Amino acid sequence: MMIKQRQNGGRTEVFDIIRKKWVPFTEEEKVRQYLIHFLISQKGIPESHLSVERQITVNGLTRRYDLVVFDREGGPWLVIECKAPTVELTQAVVEQVGRYNKTLRAPYIAVSNGRQSIFFRIDFETEKIVFLKDFSEIQNQLDAE
Repeated sequence: MMIKQRQNGGRTEVFDIIRKKWVPFTEEEKVRQYLIHFLISQKGIPESHLSVERQITVNGLTRRYDLVVFDREGGPWLVIECKAPTVELTQAVVEQVGRYNKTLRAPYIAVSNGRQSIFFRIDFETEKIVFLKDFSEIQNQLDAE
């Protein structure tokens, strides 16, 4: 699967296969698109289980998540916050996706800047966040469902 790009008015755009439209190919968008293609081609996630940049309400405010993977029943399974490669993955970035997940309630969250990705499992009963070493720990859980 190839990422389609074009020049439009002096800027580079990429075709988002999930949103079915051309969008500016910013540094953050590069990370999002590579993750989308990775999830589909390398991890076998169906396109129909992905949602990109949708509005949600968080603490009464309108926000927009980057990428959500849904499980087979249609519930949020993994929320991913994408950042440009120059953005460090700090506690504030993790807290941002955590705030989004208070609304979405996915069992997994992740942050990625393309160079580094960090994955967490959320235990809503104990309110604990467990660091995972990589995507395979999440994939194993999805395969078991």
